[in-house]
Amino acid sequence: MKTFLKIIGGLFLVIVIALAGFIIIKTNEVDKGKALAEQEYKNTRVKALENFGSVKNLSIIPVIDYFAAEPGLKTESGVSYLIKADNTTILLDVGFNQDGANPSPLLQNMEKLGLKLNDIDLLFISHLHPDHVGGLSESRKQTFSLTQGKLDLSKITAYAPEEMKQSAMTPVGKIIKNSDPFILKPGIGSIGAIPRHLFIMGKGYEQALAVNVEGKGIVLIIGCGHQGIEKILERTRALFQEPIYAIIGGLHYPVHGGRSKIGPVDFQYIVGTDAPPWRGLNESDVFAAIERIKESKAEIVALSPHDSSDWALGKFKEQLGKRSVDLKVGREIKI
Repeated sequence: MKTFLKIIGGLFLVIVIALAGFIIIKTNEVDKGKALAEQEYKNTRVKALENFGSVKNLSIIPVIDYFAAEPGLKTESGVSYLIKADNTTILLDVGFNQDGANPSPLLQNMEKLGLKLNDIDLLFISHLHPDHVGGLSESRKQTFSLTQGKLDLSKITAYAPEEMKQSAMTPVGKIIKNSDPFILKPGIGSIGAIPRHLFIMGKGYEQALAVNVEGKGIVLIIGCGHQGIEKILERTRALFQEPIYAIIGGLHYPVHGGRSKIGPVDFQYIVGTDAPPWRGLNESDVFAAIERIKESKAEIVALSPHDSSDWALGKFKEQLGKRSVDLKVGREIKI
């Protein structure tokens, strides 16, 4: 019995030492990565997007997110928004499709909402995380898929902040990687890729869509907000003279409960920060973000529930009042 207990004790000690070693190595790696990403951001010089233009009409239809406006619509901890800006239709991200379904939740919701793939002109990938590119396998392969079945998307051009490969299932006509801010169509563009080194996911880049609505200002449509709301707003001000009118999408505040758990482990809380979990996101981060948004004077703020907790959603609504708009699958946001 004593021998058995010694073996168990020895194994436990080995596990503790290995875990401590991993934490030390990972923390050092992240600290270095954060410093490099911050330096890269500071060294990036962007010029105002001249002759950007504007659109008269803008609508955003959440096709994939965590809550739905009506029964029968699929929900998941992923994102896909159909954006109609005058005569241009953009699909921003393609959801999670965690179960590898065909048709995917994205396609099922599009059919129920009367939305057609043939109407999509452009595909805009915010970043390469699984909940935005159609699954974990796609993220690992640096590709994306709208569903786990064959689709002809040869007329669509995709824009990504990092190098991406064609999907075996849903290849598009062309994939354009552009890290700099750029104009897609008059009044529609990307604020450019912003780097961040996350604790688990490592270094990545994320871009946000900016649409200038005539007589109102810039509408920002954001995937996850891993760039940080401060940098998103700073970059936007550097690119445009127009005021920020609306902020729509994910900002990643899974404080007091994330949407993706592996057993008791709150996975979103761990992967969504550039700090170790024990120094991760907290209530003060949410209140700081709200203050930055107040300072921006945005008149509409729709926070995605796919990566923010009910607590965070409640604080946004409480602090922003009438400016806060619920973001739910199937509920169109008209600007």
